[in-house]
Amino acid sequence: MNQVSHGDTPLQSGQAPAPDRVAATVRRDIRAMAAYSIGHADGGIKLDAMENPYGLPDAVRDDIAAAVRATALNRYPDDAAALHRAVRQAFDIPATAGLLFGNGSDELINLIVQACCEPGDVVLAPAPSFVIFEMAARFNHARYVGVPLTAGLELDLPAMLAAIATHRPKVIFLALPNNPTGGMWPTAAVQAILDAAPGLVVIDEAYQPFADHTWMPLAAELPNAVVLRTVSKLGLAGLRFGYLAGPAAWIGEFDKVRPPYNVDVLTQAVLLAVLRHKDVLDGQAAQLRADREPLAKALAELPGVVVHPSAANFLLLRFSGKLRADAVHQALKSRKIWVRAFGGSDPLLNNCLRISIGTPAENAALLAALREILERS
Repeated sequence: MNQVSHGDTPLQSGQAPAPDRVAATVRRDIRAMAAYSIGHADGGIKLDAMENPYGLPDAVRDDIAAAVRATALNRYPDDAAALHRAVRQAFDIPATAGLLFGNGSDELINLIVQACCEPGDVVLAPAPSFVIFEMAARFNHARYVGVPLTAGLELDLPAMLAAIATHRPKVIFLALPNNPTGGMWPTAAVQAILDAAPGLVVIDEAYQPFADHTWMPLAAELPNAVVLRTVSKLGLAGLRFGYLAGPAAWIGEFDKVRPPYNVDVLTQAVLLAVLRHKDVLDGQAAQLRADREPLAKALAELPGVVVHPSAANFLLLRFSGKLRADAVHQALKSRKIWVRAFGGSDPLLNNCLRISIGTPAENAALLAALREILERS
């Protein structure tokens, strides 16, 4: 039988390592964490991940199929020059801005922290916000500082400026709109943070297709900021593609830590095909924007439900009185309607659920289910 030698003790192939060996080898902070959980919603209404609920028309799918069929899988990806031109044009990226691609925006967040932070340097963000900001800091030996939002889930600018002065962060992440609250921080407040930041500010515009403001036109001009985006919320979550735009000096440094071939040939081919039909994606985003306020209004009319203002493709609901978010979450789940619960992850999110905007039929089913749940509570 084949054996693999580990020190003085041979291990049979497939034998699990001793628990004490794992504990002695894996970083203590990693062992204390839980893996990122990915949920499944087979056969139900999926409103838990801020995805675009609409599929692509057959004409677009046919173009994708042709592009995939013509792709050489036996070759490594090239420098993606054609994709750079297409992305720059499709998303109005300034011609003088540097541009970097990633395997989703998650990878780009990690690359930024990796490139900027020595062990112990501070990464700072409002809290609660996108969980990957904190995870990237921890994975890359930086120290994460979350600055709590106000009780109304607004940006606490005085607290942010005080934290910047105290901690002198290397990197500040600002999600605009913010996930999971949906808030859009005032332009003047963002500018104040840019003025105070001693290092880099990353403006994460993952949900920009649903908002009325963008910092992208200034991506080449802001001396200490870059603009981060993803195509996930626009309707291409399965592609895992993000892009970062900013002054060439910043982008050039981040490119040094980018893994070679991090965007595979199929992602490049599919995205090039889909971007020729970007009007389809824009139309779907417009539909979700149009459906957001009617859904928010209908939800706010339910007893014991507060809906926070949102500039994204989701709504954050807070339940009051005897109504508990975890009970509502379970009741919806039993009806195969999947929404996001927070499980005590942040005190400001106690008794809250996050609900993606779905199709009109999905939104109607959600409202009907909630009315039934509330009547029985």
